Amino acid sequence: MNKQSASPPASVQPIRASEALKKKLAKLGLRNNADLIVHLPLRYEDETRLTPIAEAPPGEPVQIEAVVLSSEIQFRPRRQLVVRARDESGVLVLRFFNFYPNQQAMLAPGARLRFFGEIRDGFFGAEMVHPRFAKVDEAAPLPKTLTPVYPTTAGVAQSALRKLIAQAIETADMEETLPQEMSVALALPAFADAVRTLHFPPAAASLAELESRSHPAWQRIKFDEVLAQQLSLRRAYQARRQRGAPVLQSSGALARRLLAALPFSLTGAQVRARAEIEADLDAPYPMQRLLQGDVGSGKTIVAALAACRAIEAGWQTAFMAPTEILAEQHDQKLRAWLEPLGVRVLWLAGSLKAGEKRTQQAKAAAGAQLVVGTHALIQESVDYARLGLVIVDEQHRFGVQQRLALRKKGGNPHQLMMSATPIPRTLAMSYYADLDVSVLDELPPGRTPVRTRLVTVSRRSEVVAFIARQVAQGRQAYWVCPLIEESEALQLQTALETFEQLTAELTQCRIGLVHGRLKTEEKQATMNAFAAGEIDVLVATTVIEVGVDVPNASLMVVEHAERFGLSQLHQLRGRVGRGSEHSDCVLLYAVPLSQLARQRLKIIFENNDGFEIARQDLHLRGPGEFIGSRQSGVPLLRYADLEADAELVEKARAFTEQLLREAPEQVERHLARWLGGREELLKS
Repeated sequence: MNKQSASPPASVQPIRASEALKKKLAKLGLRNNADLIVHLPLRYEDETRLTPIAEAPPGEPVQIEAVVLSSEIQFRPRRQLVVRARDESGVLVLRFFNFYPNQQAMLAPGARLRFFGEIRDGFFGAEMVHPRFAKVDEAAPLPKTLTPVYPTTAGVAQSALRKLIAQAIETADMEETLPQEMSVALALPAFADAVRTLHFPPAAASLAELESRSHPAWQRIKFDEVLAQQLSLRRAYQARRQRGAPVLQSSGALARRLLAALPFSLTGAQVRARAEIEADLDAPYPMQRLLQGDVGSGKTIVAALAACRAIEAGWQTAFMAPTEILAEQHDQKLRAWLEPLGVRVLWLAGSLKAGEKRTQQAKAAAGAQLVVGTHALIQESVDYARLGLVIVDEQHRFGVQQRLALRKKGGNPHQLMMSATPIPRTLAMSYYADLDVSVLDELPPGRTPVRTRLVTVSRRSEVVAFIARQVAQGRQAYWVCPLIEESEALQLQTALETFEQLTAELTQCRIGLVHGRLKTEEKQATMNAFAAGEIDVLVATTVIEVGVDVPNASLMVVEHAERFGLSQLHQLRGRVGRGSEHSDCVLLYAVPLSQLARQRLKIIFENNDGFEIARQDLHLRGPGEFIGSRQSGVPLLRYADLEADAELVEKARAFTEQLLREAPEQVERHLARWLGGREELLKS
């Protein structure tokens, strides 16, 4: 590819509008002309032709030109303006329930107007309700292009947006940002042509192609958007590599002692991931790695081995989890593994009393080797003596600012993020292009497949009897409820009610209760009792969704499973099947089911593979919701669809490094057009 000479990014012109309108436009992310030209229509209306009243198909928007015969305000059944208008083919009734005096004046008898809307059968024949209308003279020409309908917000009329966008297209920088060879190789139209086509499609354009976003103009826009995301993430990746970080070299003696003490061997996937992490820790720039794996794939031991390397090299490790119960589980596991080896493990959480918290903070500042806790680890009052490694579990639950705050505590520590929500390949390509990814794609030996059963709430008594039989055989069970207080609107069983019901129904069983409102000590005492086999059935809210490991628990009951997301259901199912016995997950659901709930339950019933569940979950929910990317700092895609446009993502990735290397000026202009200043969070 030849380098093209390119001028620096053109100054982005602010929108010329009143301050009040500018504030409203800012809610749409529109701050300058560059934003306006890529604010593309949701759909189109065809005002390029007139339809006779008698020939208008019912339920389809059409444009009618007619002369007003009468206009009067009626008060039954409610106040409304009723207008009768005629063209050469017939008469049409037009109803307006909200109207202003100036509109009433425009609709005076004798006025010639064009009305746009859907015609339906009314009591007095064909009628339109609240059509859009405009006064015309008999010779007024019809528009030559389809009329765009834009995403908008309260107080910003479509007419105002159309005018501003048309002005922006005349004045804004529409320069090409792709090298010509790339556009030709990809068979994409020029950017300016694509933009004009989408804002002002010719009358002959295919509405189906435009609205399904399969039109060549849309292909260009979607490619540009994906390319901007890839360029931004890759630049962030390169920027991190320019920063210094501690080289965490060690003899590996501490890790070898830990491995020797474990009652299990690492899987091939764990060995591979460990090697990738250690290579990163040997480098003089900060590791930025995502360790992802299905429920029970053994991420924690891989993280512990990374911590061993940092500790042996003389640096501290901070291990942060999103909830206290998950952080406590990690704390217990890490203590059991590392304290016998002489490692000092420190617990720090928001629930500690003030004096105890100050003591723990002082120990962190003095150099405690491993600090485990919740978001309390990133509070301003917490300092670290020599922070070399940060481990963040369930990283998608933290906002970008929270993750940055922990990273900044130690200057540039290495960062290992973990997720038990497997990331589909297309999502990883798009949203994690700035990370290195290690995948644990095999389960440790001894994990038994979990049978999933779908049961209606009408058969609840059978499930209770099944629990009784399981407990009689020495097994334990979870019963998960979504709420802890009565809610008439949702009509859900509550954990408190269920605890009372099961206590009455399972008289031979010891029933425990854990939920988010309990004090930390009470929660931990209950969990410890369950782990020790002193509780047979644990009634819980989703506080036990992640991190809980009780091998003897072989039954999971999820009540009102239709209310849960796929990721939650998969996580909950992963709490059982951790021992050698066959395990069951019973999903109790109420009928009737919504279409979405039916799809979710079908997916979880048919699949045990977390990656396949994640792929289908992405299809159902979309990327922003799937990974919490609205908090992530990653530029969201407005127009491209990760699944449908996976090929475009692949092509954008293929060109990213080449563009950064060979056409830096064009990269700047491309990012200014698509992201403006919105890539700053990625650079942190």
